[in-house]
Formats: sequence, C-alpha cells, structure tokens
Amino acid sequence: MPPPLPRRLVVPVLFMLARLIAPGIAGSGLALGAENAADSGAPEQQPKPPIAAKHPKTEERFGVTRTDDYFWLREKENPAVIDYLKAENAYTEAAMAPTKPLQDKLYAEMLGRIKETDTAVPYRKGDYFYYTRTEEKKSFPIFCRKKGSLEAKEEIIFDQNARAAEMGVKFLSLGAFDVSPDHKMLAVSFDTSGAERYTMHFKNLADGSWLPDEVPDTYYTSAWANDNKTFFYTTQDDASRPFRLWRHVLGTSAKSDTMVYEEQDERFNLSIEKTRSDRYLMMKLESNSQTEFRFLDANTPTGDFRVVIPRKENVESTIDHHDDRFFIVTNDGAVNFKLITVPISAPDNTPTVLIPGSDTTTIEDVDCFSQYLVIHTREDALPRIHVRRFDDPKSDYSIDFPEAAYDVGPSDNEEFDTPLYRFVYTSLVTPRSVFDYDMATKKRTLLKEQPVLGGYDRTKYTTKRIDAPAPDGKMVPVSLVYRTELFKGDGTNPCLLNAYGSYGFSFDPAFSSNAVSLLDRGFVYAIAHIRGGSERGRTWYEDGRLMHKKNTFTDFIAAAEALIKQKYTSPDHLAITG
Repeated sequence: MPPPLPRRLVVPVLFMLARLIAPGIAGSGLALGAENAADSGAPEQQPKPPIAAKHPKTEERFGVTRTDDYFWLREKENPAVIDYLKAENAYTEAAMAPTKPLQDKLYAEMLGRIKETDTAVPYRKGDYFYYTRTEEKKSFPIFCRKKGSLEAKEEIIFDQNARAAEMGVKFLSLGAFDVSPDHKMLAVSFDTSGAERYTMHFKNLADGSWLPDEVPDTYYTSAWANDNKTFFYTTQDDASRPFRLWRHVLGTSAKSDTMVYEEQDERFNLSIEKTRSDRYLMMKLESNSQTEFRFLDANTPTGDFRVVIPRKENVESTIDHHDDRFFIVTNDGAVNFKLITVPISAPDNTPTVLIPGSDTTTIEDVDCFSQYLVIHTREDALPRIHVRRFDDPKSDYSIDFPEAAYDVGPSDNEEFDTPLYRFVYTSLVTPRSVFDYDMATKKRTLLKEQPVLGGYDRTKYTTKRIDAPAPDGKMVPVSLVYRTELFKGDGTNPCLLNAYGSYGFSFDPAFSSNAVSLLDRGFVYAIAHIRGGSERGRTWYEDGRLMHKKNTFTDFIAAAEALIKQKYTSPDHLAITG
C-alpha cells in the first residue's frame, strides 16, 4: 500500500493557508482571512535567504567532466555545513513568522485528531496473536502478543520506548523484526543515526534476556530457517546497496557467519523473505527493470539457493508458493503481466499460463493460501482483489468496493491454512479500515477503522473521480475530495493538487486526517494519477519515463486545467505539490 499522505501534506497546508485562505474564501462566513492576518501586525521587511558558498569539485565519469559547486554540503560533520543549515533554519523561521499563529492552530488541530493511545488489530501466527500499541506522550510503538486467544494475558515482547531509554537515545529506528517459527526468539535490528545501517540483536522471549549475538551493519530484510536457530540477513556496500546475503547461527559470533551470496552487478539490490507457507526462503535480486528469484528449502538452511526465475532484460516478476508449484506474476511476453506456474522440482520447464496478459487489466501480485488464490489486479485505474479456489478455477470472483476512488491492499496475512483474507481499505473520506474477508462465505467483517478524533463525519464530504484529457488524447484520472457544504462550484474554491508520477508508483487516494484542515476551510484536495505511475497499467508507467517523461508534466498540467474548466477552482486559487 502506498505511503500515507500526512507526511507530504503538512508543509503545503501551511503555505496554502497562509497564501490562499484570505483572498480565496473571504466572506465565506468562516472568518478565515482574519485567522492568519489578525496576529501578523504591520508588514515587515522580508528576510534574505543565506547563500551557500561555492567550492567547485570536478570529476570525470564515462568520458564526461562534471563540476559540483556544492559537493561540500555532503560533509555532515563539517562545521561550515552545520552553520549553513542553521542559517537556513533561521531564515525559514523568519520567513514563516507571520504565519506562526496559524501554524500553532493547525498543529493543534492535526494533533487533536490523532488518537495517541491506540492498539493495532492483532493478527494470528500459529498459536499467538501479535499486535502493536501506542501510548500517549511516547514516541515509539510497543510490540505485544497473546497466546491462544485475545482474552489471554498480554506479553510485551519488545518496548521500543524502553529500549531507547536503555540506550540513552532519542532516535531509534527498527529494521528487521522477525519472530522465530517456534515463537521463542525475536530478531530485531536498531539504527540510532538515521543512516539505515542496523545492528541485529536476538532476544529470548521465554525469559526476556538478550543473547550476546550482535550482527553489525545489516539491512532491512531477514528470515528464519525452520530449525529456529539459523537466521539469514543482508548487508550493504559502500553505496548503501544491499548486495550480500549471510547465514548466522544463534550462539556463534558474527565473525564466523557464512556469506551465502554476493551480487556483483551494481544495478541489483538483494533481499530475503519467506513464503507464507513457511516452506521456502526466497532470495530476490532486483534492478529497475529486471527481477531474479532463487529459492531454498527452509528445512535445509545450509543448502544452496536455486534459480527459479532467471534475470532477463526488461522482465519483472513476483512469486509465491503453493503445494508443488511456484506462482509467478511476470511481464515476460505480457505488457500488463500474466500469471504462470512452474513445478518446484523442475522450474526450468515450460510454464503453465494460469491467467494470460490483458490490455485492460494489470496483474500486480498474488497471495497463496492453502485453499485459495488471491489475485491483485488494477482495472480502470483502481485496485481490485480477485479470489478463486485452487480446486475450482472457475470460482473466480472479485470483491466489490463502494466508492468511486479508493485504495485497497493486503494487511497482515501470516496464516497459510485459513479461509480469512485481511485487507485494508481507505479513500479520501474513509479512514484506514481493516477487514477480515471470509473467502468461503464472501462475508467481510470490519475489525477496526482508524479513529479520527474531534468529531469527523465522513457524510459531510464528497469524493469523486474525474478524467482530464491530456494533449495526446489520453484520459488522466483525478481523484478529489471537498467538504460538501463549502463547495461553491463557481471556481472560487482554493485547491491543492498533488501528484507523483515516477518509478511505476501508483499514488492511490488514501485518507489523511491532516487534509481535513484544508477541507474544513473550503479547499478542494485533488490527486492527479499521471503517467510515470502504474494506475492504468504498465504502459502508463512506460509512457511517463525516459524519452516519454514529458508526459508526466503535461498530464499534471492537464489535470489542473480540468479542475479549472469544471469549476472546482481557478488559476488564482490553485496550488500544486508533488
């Protein structure tokens, strides 16, 4: 699921409200212009921004000589760099000083919608229910579990706040977090610098003690073998590229760990994961345009990884396991991907095509369960979920969703032998909602909707999707939301238009409690699903990259023009971010 909106919205909210509210909705009855202007006082002279010194650094690569005047700003410990950053911060504070009362009000509003003491929906793995919870005034989550049932006594397996206090640090980022198959050991890695280089630690969950094993300089991905003592992890090269896979045995020094594989092609990143069936360890080698998978029986951790999907130019894949086959989503010979299977005993055999490629439907991923196959697709720029029984291929059906623009994706589905599929649904008006879906009865159960404090009422807002004609005739989807009673329809509503459009990332419409601060002041908030993303399939991505990158920007302009033409806003009331 795409990253949540709030991180990208806070700064635009401040600038938009400072620049647009007063002229945009004066006379609306909300007295919003005065909200910013009343405390501003007399106009003050604008502060001047600091000018970074130029220290030319020249280098030659691929026969091209380049000069970087600001390479010195990479030197994090250089006092001159620190002084310059302090000057930039001081300038920002001075430039934004007239909006300080509004900033404080917005911050209080946004914080006031967040339930600080909260508990995530528990998910089942074996005999345990795992979950995280947060407590007011504490910066980090607390990781917990209960054995047997949700009524059982809570066991705190890792308190990130307590660990940070023990280490005497204010910043503690987690990388790997893996419980062993027998639920007796926890592998967790920490980073205290922000450099994303983690030290792996191991905790005995039976008595709460930490093992002396410490593995420095690891990366995010990791996996346990089924013997509960062999652990696989990755490390990075000097360019922070994960490129080596290692095998560690509990109770031994990290210096004696075995390097299982090293990826020498600098285009490829390496990661490790385990199939939901717990049967296989999957090594993934991925570049911007190629994917290779290698597998190892999780019961034989000292064995050799075998290639199941070899790397091939411009061929990307995902994989899962069921019974005696691997299920593979690939674009090899299918622009919008197809679903194939190969026998585990002979992965080089000619694959069986389960679902052929389509011009209108993109297959994005699959999830295998003991009895059911869940297929994630994208149709008409919207994510879809299809379900079919393994014993009846004709049983294929899709799960219906009610809104014109939304986002949906998998949640915690750790169990293999279950009829329940858990997904997360959200839209621009619907807070993040976790559902359990019974694939046998087709019944969905809402487990939790993200609390939004302060009296949020979704019925007061309207969300819809429009299409914007691009210069070449393509129709660019635009998702938007506004507060119904404040929408005038004459072009005078201020509007914030957002987009991404790169790396095939689909920027789907998700709920943001922070956006309510805009909507309740009469704003329209819109997301343009421009080319460079994958909203309309693989060709949507290909048509927005390399020599076609111009389409990313002309699509964005087309979206703005459509919003103006259809009277959602006007040029004087439109701001953009992306």
